[in-house]
Amino acid sequence: MKLLVTGGAGFIGSHFIRYMLSAYPTYHIINLDKLTYAGNLDNLRDVEANHNYRFVKGDICDPALVNKLAEEVDVIINFAAETHVDRSIMDPGGFIQTDVYGTYVLMEAARRFNHQRYIQISTDEVYGSIASGAFTEGSPLQPNSPYAASKAAGDLLVLSYTRTYGFPAIITRCSNNFGPNQYPEKVIPLFITNAIENKPLPLYGDGQNVRDWIYVVDHCAAIDCVLHQGKTGNVYNVGGGNERTNIELTHLILNALERPASLIQFVKDRPGHDRRYAINDQKIHALGYQSRHPFDETLRATVRWYQDNLAWWQRIKSGSFQQYYSRQYSTSG
Repeated sequence: MKLLVTGGAGFIGSHFIRYMLSAYPTYHIINLDKLTYAGNLDNLRDVEANHNYRFVKGDICDPALVNKLAEEVDVIINFAAETHVDRSIMDPGGFIQTDVYGTYVLMEAARRFNHQRYIQISTDEVYGSIASGAFTEGSPLQPNSPYAASKAAGDLLVLSYTRTYGFPAIITRCSNNFGPNQYPEKVIPLFITNAIENKPLPLYGDGQNVRDWIYVVDHCAAIDCVLHQGKTGNVYNVGGGNERTNIELTHLILNALERPASLIQFVKDRPGHDRRYAINDQKIHALGYQSRHPFDETLRATVRWYQDNLAWWQRIKSGSFQQYYSRQYSTSG
């Protein structure tokens, strides 16, 4: 099988490429990535010499390039997206361009070359917030941030193609990922790296927002399952079964690093901040998928990775990232 993986230099995409090359040594993978701030080829140094892997720098919004690459493959798996909620609030335009128009470009290419599969990697954030219970794949979409809305729009476009054209697409909607190599604007790597440096951990609101966490390798296994066993035109939720409040998560990180709770800095809540995400993922379990990595164990392993790879994240945080967050929290109290 020949795969075009878009956004493969990012956090989840790079883990997926590594996972697939290990699990399927005969598969060929082209990695198309624009290398925006969150794309990092250091994430794939260990596979760049693999003769079944090739990197191409480019934009999924470039139809000529996408068509050229799509002609060489059987499947597109679309990780490429603008994903950070805070950034979407400040500047939503890029999110709409990549997450909606880019999805259209990829699907048109897949249609042109009669691909076997198209997998759209989405998020549980498209459902919005839920006080109790859990969203199913049939729940209405109620996104509450420009990021979530751009992903929901992309999802709806994909579903329209499956119904109108019989397009062979599947959508996965996953809960919050964590693990090594995650760009340190996301809460877990941000809090780990700040704590290592004895800097404040900026916690939104009262810290009682709830998220379900999944180790990134389990997410990769779920995509593998859907790629080979999923049913065209379907949506599959992918959960981790690890709900934690943000304050609980923060204390787990501080305890793992033996840092004091005094590093916690409560900051003004962000606009449209969802209180709780929760998804029912029994549908993908029916395909035989199960998450295999315990949360507490993998969180500790993730903390150790950031401790052991200071150069990887210090280089990132020394530049524009640091300036961005200093602006965000300059008035926090």
